[in-house]
Amino acid sequence: MKKILKFALIGLLVLGLVGCNNSTTVEESDEPVETTETENPSQGSDSTSIHVYTRDSSSGTREAFEGAIGFGDEDVLTSTASEVSSNGDMATRVGQDPNGIGYVSLTTDFEANNLKPLTFEGVEPSSETVLDGSYLMQRPFNFVTRASGDFVSDDMEQLVDAFIAYITESEEGLSVIEEAGGIVDYSNARPWAEIAAEYPVLEQDNSSLTIRTGGSTSVEKCINAALTAFQPLAGDVQFAMNQTGSGDGYKRVLGEEKDGANAVEIGFASRPFEAEEDVTNAMDSGSFCLDAVVTVVSADNTALDNITAAQLKEIYLGNVTDFGSLE
Repeated sequence: MKKILKFALIGLLVLGLVGCNNSTTVEESDEPVETTETENPSQGSDSTSIHVYTRDSSSGTREAFEGAIGFGDEDVLTSTASEVSSNGDMATRVGQDPNGIGYVSLTTDFEANNLKPLTFEGVEPSSETVLDGSYLMQRPFNFVTRASGDFVSDDMEQLVDAFIAYITESEEGLSVIEEAGGIVDYSNARPWAEIAAEYPVLEQDNSSLTIRTGGSTSVEKCINAALTAFQPLAGDVQFAMNQTGSGDGYKRVLGEEKDGANAVEIGFASRPFEAEEDVTNAMDSGSFCLDAVVTVVSADNTALDNITAAQLKEIYLGNVTDFGSLE
């Protein structure tokens, strides 16, 4: 009996040593364990799966983008799309997502946002290709002001009128817009000194007055640059920008919000104003430059450099969900 117990104890001891030895071997081995694939799945199709980003339905950028890719009223956006609030938000989100695809204004700083702009139908987005008509995904940057007599003062009305002249007629103003990424036409431009002489209000101290702007987020870079340059030319007039989307441009100068807390002097839209947005009562309205809408992916994306309208439509419908399918 004692011999049996002795052999049993020896057997258990051997098994324990073997178990310990096996455990140590697994820990020290350079070979991957069998569970590696489950815990860290290979990239495969997941590495090229497309994450779609879009703007809200009132965005002028979205309207121009969908129009260019043939997205009609009957087409339904993929349910997996992530909706972003502004041009800047779109740039940030796509730039941080290696699998993301979206669209932004040509005025966007691509490098700062880690973005790769794609050619569209083989054509690079640029001022030259927009003006010669070869780049088809383009739209106007439009403005609308309050009605004449509906400003806080006559001085404010004249200052707004002068600013509109600065960005639409003056060589200096157009140059500022162009440097900020807007696409301008100099054919009818005049020197600012010649235009400024028509606005005596510019000669006085206007530091107590503030020009407020609203509407499209895509125009923000251009308008901020223009207002900054205009300020010392206009008696140190102040300015406040509150860009929330093209759908708000009209509302806040001539529509239901013109007399509320969100009222502004100039509203902007990165699209033509709709039929229901009646701008005929405005002191002034029109276009101050053109812009390209640019399809973008993260700069880390090596799968894509060019995109077609047909491919984009299939992506935004949800029929193509993998970058590998576009090759």
